[in-house]
Amino acid sequence: MSSAPSPGIFQPLKADDPEVVGGYRLAAVLGAGGMGKVYLSYTPGGRPIAIKVIRSEFGEDPEFRRRFQQEVRSAERVQGLYTAPVIDSDTEGAQPWLATAYVPGPSLAHAVAHHGALPPRSVLLLAVGVAEALTVIHGAGIVHRDLKPANVLLASDGPRVIDFGIARAADTTALTSTGVSIGTPAFMAPEQASAGTITPATDVFALGQIAAFAAIGSSVYGDGPSHAVLYRIVHEAPDLGGLPEELRPLVTRCLSRDPADRPALTEVIALCNEAAGTEPLRQGEDWLPRAVAGSITERVQLLPAPAPTPPPRPAAPVPTEVSAQPPAPGYTPTGLAAAAPHAAPTHAAAPTHAAPTQAAPAQPGPNTPPPGYGTPPPYGQPTQPSYQQPSYGYPQQPRPQPAYAQPTYSQPGPTQPGWGQPGYPPAPAKPKRTGLIVTLSVVGAVIGLAVLGSLLPDSDKGGTGAQPKGGSSASAAPGGSEQRTDPQPVAYKGIDVPENHQLMLADNPPRPAKKEGGGGVMYDGGDLYYYRDSMFGDEKFGSANGKLVLLNNAEKGSLETCRAVTRFTEKIGLDQLTDGSQVCVLSDAGHIAVATFRGRSGAKEPSRYITLDLQIWRNAEEAKKD
Repeated sequence: MSSAPSPGIFQPLKADDPEVVGGYRLAAVLGAGGMGKVYLSYTPGGRPIAIKVIRSEFGEDPEFRRRFQQEVRSAERVQGLYTAPVIDSDTEGAQPWLATAYVPGPSLAHAVAHHGALPPRSVLLLAVGVAEALTVIHGAGIVHRDLKPANVLLASDGPRVIDFGIARAADTTALTSTGVSIGTPAFMAPEQASAGTITPATDVFALGQIAAFAAIGSSVYGDGPSHAVLYRIVHEAPDLGGLPEELRPLVTRCLSRDPADRPALTEVIALCNEAAGTEPLRQGEDWLPRAVAGSITERVQLLPAPAPTPPPRPAAPVPTEVSAQPPAPGYTPTGLAAAAPHAAPTHAAAPTHAAPTQAAPAQPGPNTPPPGYGTPPPYGQPTQPSYQQPSYGYPQQPRPQPAYAQPTYSQPGPTQPGWGQPGYPPAPAKPKRTGLIVTLSVVGAVIGLAVLGSLLPDSDKGGTGAQPKGGSSASAAPGGSEQRTDPQPVAYKGIDVPENHQLMLADNPPRPAKKEGGGGVMYDGGDLYYYRDSMFGDEKFGSANGKLVLLNNAEKGSLETCRAVTRFTEKIGLDQLTDGSQVCVLSDAGHIAVATFRGRSGAKEPSRYITLDLQIWRNAEEAKKD
């Protein structure tokens, strides 16, 4: 493979890229993916950082925001030697973002694409570093879920695992349920691809895939359409034909189809040291081939400088109103209008209703103001408060405020010559027609009441106008029928639902029942069920007779909320639920319920079950016909 400089390592910002994110000025674009876009920036002390700005589609999803906040809090606890630490974030802004330390090295995907497969010793050092990173990540309660070559960066002193936990924030949100896939098919585990089950062993399978990819230069499950790759992962054995012999024990164990047969991370490290033979594994400057190490040096040399901080913008000039009279000879204006005459619009004439504008007369006269009267204020003090409140020409004297909030400028009409000019009396006030205005107002009110009365229904004329009692009004519907009134809710506390049992909302009280079905399915036809796959450990809270909506923290479970939300699904993994999580249940039979999750059985209890509180509105909607 060529070792020529890689173009486009640092891409310039485009017109649709922000200049600043969270107070950090952006210097370049590092890349983009399914979750968002990554930018280069710097801390105030000059350290480079990578800022990942989440796509607006995810930011608009309340469930994603709730999960993203949880994952960021967990990620902040991850401080391993082989991870890029989180140093700043904003989970509540208009567009969430996450800042991590910048790693000046290519991703494993980039390195293999440009320089080919890595030698076996580099692969072993890669696997050891990733295993240590996963140990810290799992210790913080996080499963990566999307461990792939693009999320492993190659630094001069070892690998760095990035983007841990972020994929979980997007999993099963409204966006992913409509077709946006999180996770790379070629590096998914069989249980993840078939049933969506995620455990720490899922990341171990991905580690084995990464090691094989680094050693062979391609995926051991081949390329092609996603569904074809996923089928091979679930049903076929990996192609290890080009794998070096010393790496086979490690990769074969990690790629076990059964999660229980995969090694723990401590065993992964032991297998790597065993494969290294007599020479112990030590991370150092020479752990990568020279061509890959050269690309790290290239990135350091090409690193863009921090974006310059723009100079502060000058204060906007304050407009100054000038008189229609020319200034007297020798008069020199001071203040903002004199300093920047081009920046302040002027009024050629005072509004017809305004008091006359005072000009500086050349000679004293009967209307000459006292010394200092009408003199513009010093520089920096505006002579006119704003465009909405123009100066009335007497800035130095208190004057009564006009009776209206916003003066209106009428077109000037014929006036007597001299009115409004110095030396002439002010224009006479126009007579007020208050009597006519009051009379017209009364007449208009009477007419309006008469029209309103004619539009009221006959049942309200001469009556109380009261509506029927109930959750909603029972108004007349087309055809003479009345709309359905909302039923009163019934509540049931602490219902224990054993695994592979179902509930029917019409039952009073709802009792868990075991519905035998073909193929081991125990929940066909149930409004609610709790299902656990004994083989994969997959636990689902679902409905086979309706739709579910997992409410976020900002949504309160109620009949109105359940009628309004539309993020429908039929199954929700128990790993998405915490104590107090609320789920809307919309049964095809017309019943609506809010199910509040109250926990599950303990590990030492003889049976598995979940506990629910139910609030049910029976027959709240028309039943759906088959």
